[in-house]
Amino acid sequence: MDPSAGQESISLHRRDLITTAFGAGLGTVFAPTNSQAAGPLLRALGDLKGDVEEELAYVLALECYVYGFPLVMMDATRAVMTAASKSEQYKAPINQFGRMRTYVDPDFKDCVRISVNSLWAFSFIDLDKEPFVYSQPDTQGRYIVMQALNMWTDDFASAGSRTTGTRAGDFLIVGPKWSGVAPNGIKQTFRSTTRYASVLVQIACDSSTEFAAVNKLQDQLQLTPLSAWGKPYTPRSDVPIDTSVNTTATPYDQVRLMTGEMFFKRLAAALKDNPPYPDDAKTIDKLKRIGIEVGKDFEPSELDPAILRGINRAPAEVWYKLETGPYTAPTVNGWQGALNIGRFGTDYTTRAFIAWFGLGALTSDDAVYPTAFVDGDGNVLDGAAKYVLHLEKDEIFPSESGIWSVSPYRENFYVRNAINRYGITSAMPIKYNPDGSLDIYIQAQSPGADKEANWLPCPPSLPFNLSVRVYQPKTALKDGTFKIPPVRRVRSS
Repeated sequence: MDPSAGQESISLHRRDLITTAFGAGLGTVFAPTNSQAAGPLLRALGDLKGDVEEELAYVLALECYVYGFPLVMMDATRAVMTAASKSEQYKAPINQFGRMRTYVDPDFKDCVRISVNSLWAFSFIDLDKEPFVYSQPDTQGRYIVMQALNMWTDDFASAGSRTTGTRAGDFLIVGPKWSGVAPNGIKQTFRSTTRYASVLVQIACDSSTEFAAVNKLQDQLQLTPLSAWGKPYTPRSDVPIDTSVNTTATPYDQVRLMTGEMFFKRLAAALKDNPPYPDDAKTIDKLKRIGIEVGKDFEPSELDPAILRGINRAPAEVWYKLETGPYTAPTVNGWQGALNIGRFGTDYTTRAFIAWFGLGALTSDDAVYPTAFVDGDGNVLDGAAKYVLHLEKDEIFPSESGIWSVSPYRENFYVRNAINRYGITSAMPIKYNPDGSLDIYIQAQSPGADKEANWLPCPPSLPFNLSVRVYQPKTALKDGTFKIPPVRRVRSS
């Protein structure tokens, strides 16, 4: 017999042997034995030991990458958006509000999919030393929603129109260590499970003519350290900037470009201040199996090279799934959406997808985000084509607030267009048909002067997607009873 025949057979069935190793468990496969009959198999598996270890590390790293993705994305976003000495429109020091004075610039990419229904204020706060008091003004009935998220992207606070009303109010935001008593006058106390938290405030703004009025309301949004509460307090305008923060790449690109070892080093560091939930115990055990322990630095140099190879293969596969998954996901009339946003539990897959797709999204009580990557026939939305979204009068996004929008994106970002329009919104002077129905024309070029009021410019080529936002959605939108009509491609006559 050809002495190479056995090795050729092993080569042909390496994947099967690796799978067998997984099924038996590494300890069993590589356990010593005196059985002469087992010799050839063990020698074969011994030759494959590095492959088995790499494959096992790869499988574990895939799962652990998905688990840790929101925390790493939030941590990168925190670092970049707080790299400022004073409050600005798109950055602000830790514990201060940044205030977007106009609708978001389409070229702003430090955060994904910011809506054009509202003007935004944003902050990251450090709750390690003390709580903060969040104060909002009386908006005189104007829609407002404040949300606070922990670093795992779970919402732990909602204040404003739906929950506490539009009158002025003060709310206490506390960290996991705090055990004090809220001062008098505090409407409600919200607790973050993580040291850092993100506070986002949206105030409805119907058009650019309202910028000045909304800016005055934004100026009255305050974050005050509890130790300064009841005293004159002005945030610093000369905060030292952490020069180690990379501001040459967006948080999105930073995470996308990280190797596996870079990602898990960032995750291990973030876990020190932002602990996992008790229900995460199984995944925390899997992290330990590839060298990451809560409370400790991750040291790739201490790992077996095979394990490190497996870890470094994981990011590309996860990003591939994030980018391609929406095109094959189940849809209703081409639309898809998650209803457990902001309260994910152990649904790590949805949590990771939302961190990639819509970091900082509200819970379904405050908003829903149906999204279409395909048209009603299941074909990918193409910027070179023309589409119409037709809504009958009773199909126009049921909402308690009456606020909704439809926006186009290439991947997760706006693409600048000639008329500077990045959404069709409920507040715009759109034209309804005589029967009360609505047609939205989705295409790169003008549909004609008579239809331009309802024109939603999409990117001029390549795949794009649409996100609907409905604030304070009615029950029918949350329980699946209401179905958004499909986006229909306009065929050339």
